[in-house]
Amino acid sequence: MKYRKILVAIDRSPQTEVVFEQALELAKKEEATLMVFHCLPLEMQPSSSYADIYGSGLINFSAELQAQWDKELQETRRWLENYGKRANSEGVSTEWDLKVGNPGSAIRNAIEAWGADLVVLGRRGRRGLQEVLLGSVSNHIIHHVHCSVLVVQGISSQAK
Repeated sequence: MKYRKILVAIDRSPQTEVVFEQALELAKKEEATLMVFHCLPLEMQPSSSYADIYGSGLINFSAELQAQWDKELQETRRWLENYGKRANSEGVSTEWDLKVGNPGSAIRNAIEAWGADLVVLGRRGRRGLQEVLLGSVSNHIIHHVHCSVLVVQGISSQAK
């Protein structure tokens, strides 16, 4: 089977570089188009307190969250664009996309919408209760997509 469209789902974890390199090498070998994808989870942490949430503090709180969000989006777009430029410079036709929400669902939707026939993503090595409580994006993808999946094993937090 020859892959034509490879989606690589990356995050800001230490194994991102390895995951991206795997996808890039496969895209070159298969002469496939590459989609570099990232999902921003809705987990913004405000730096101010909720003490005055009903008065002027609410306006300041909202403005602070919006400023954080805008900065994060801008930085993430530049980060993804750099991966796209890097792949393009190596002769791989590349697009990038950014969504906000639940990473498992966002990746699954991107795979379906773009028509990927292979998805490459990392696995952090969570096991047992940690995986149950924190979830596993790679596990979700394996069980909910209809294309091939390459899971690149990451550095286990337990191995340190």
